[in-house]
Amino acid sequence: MNASQPGPASTAPPARASMSSTLIASALIAALGGFLFGYDTVVISGTLDSLKRVFVLSEGSLGFTVAIALIGTIVGSIVAGRPADIWGRKKALIVLAVLYLVTSLGTALAWDWYSFLFFRFWGGVAVGGASVVSPLYIAEISPARFRGRLVAVQQFNIVFGILLAQLLNYAIARMGLGENEWRWMLAVLAAPSLAFLILMVPTLESPRWLIGRGREDEARAALLKLGVDGGGVEQEVAEIRASIDPEHHKEGDSLLRPAYRIPVMLAVAIAMFNQLSGINAVLYYAPKIFEMARGSKDTALLQAVAIGGMNMVFTMLAMTVIDRAGRRALMLVGSIGYILGLSVTAWAFYTYGANFTPAGGAIVLGGLLLFIAAHGFGQGAVIWVFISEIFPNRVRADGQALGSTTHWVMAAAISWTFPIINERFGPGNTFAFYAAMMVLQLLWVLTIMPETKGVPLEEMQKRLGIE
Repeated sequence: MNASQPGPASTAPPARASMSSTLIASALIAALGGFLFGYDTVVISGTLDSLKRVFVLSEGSLGFTVAIALIGTIVGSIVAGRPADIWGRKKALIVLAVLYLVTSLGTALAWDWYSFLFFRFWGGVAVGGASVVSPLYIAEISPARFRGRLVAVQQFNIVFGILLAQLLNYAIARMGLGENEWRWMLAVLAAPSLAFLILMVPTLESPRWLIGRGREDEARAALLKLGVDGGGVEQEVAEIRASIDPEHHKEGDSLLRPAYRIPVMLAVAIAMFNQLSGINAVLYYAPKIFEMARGSKDTALLQAVAIGGMNMVFTMLAMTVIDRAGRRALMLVGSIGYILGLSVTAWAFYTYGANFTPAGGAIVLGGLLLFIAAHGFGQGAVIWVFISEIFPNRVRADGQALGSTTHWVMAAAISWTFPIINERFGPGNTFAFYAAMMVLQLLWVLTIMPETKGVPLEEMQKRLGIE
């Protein structure tokens, strides 16, 4: 059967003018993986002083304690693509939910530094896996005209998780819980982890994965509930089948094939630039950065909350325009904002050095708020959408894993080295370096990055010259 010879199901209604309730619910549930990703990534920032004291850590050991989760994310992002292909996107997300639940309780109840590292590592594996499978699943269930904002729900949930972690860190720090306050900060993650696990069980499987496994009747039923790009369910099934058809791809499905060179380079570039902005250094070390600008501990935690709030507001704004303005427009605006915000922050540290005044502290706060607004509106909203769109169906899981792995390798490098580079070269030089990297990102967006808005996933591979 092909698109010119529709079967009985071709009488299904054409593409919906609005999103179905099933599509919205499925995307929101899958994006809970992003919420847990965001919370787990940033919650550590409120526990650093306690961990250093309780486990008697040096600066190097503290940096490793932060980075161990990022090492786990690298492992998780490398290995997640294969289980998502073998078990299905849905089952992979269920496994990740279980892992989140176990590791959140494990870190909260850790009895020594080594047990803490063990559970933080496996929590990182869950984060890395979610960064691959959640956007992959959402992209595959979404009609093209809604795909940008639905995949961006993943990023919204990441920044909501970041904000909630910062809010709860601040609230718990003011509750007078003594030596156990860091354990409460980490234990909170268990509740949404359990909710993610329960809600994923009845959720639909990706119709594109089902077609790749020859389960076309199940895929048709799923597409009828989710909605299609246009032309009816049978045309959608035929186009997906054609894009996967192994008869036209006898060389295999390795990302190393020359045919995939362009999407591979695009995914690696956007993921590297994401972290070369210094975003994870700011998210992990925001309280310490504000303390360097002579803020008190409580004030620094509250300013970190402001960073999280700004991130969420501008991510929401990006979600409203990403399918109209396009991915490149958001990246252009974000790149310029990055450069300005980082340059202002670097200037403040150059100017005030060790003699910060309240005005100097306000300039640092303003520079970082501009920086985080640029991230929320640009890279933060675009990265997971863009990577999920540029690979063909047959290698999308591996492509998403490649982009996520690159992202997390860079995140680990930036987060691990920030305290060392900051101590050796000073915060002014550190933020100036990040600003210079964002000038390179701006040039990449202007000269190389393609637009992907509104393009069906099966059409995108043709536009990138993939047969």
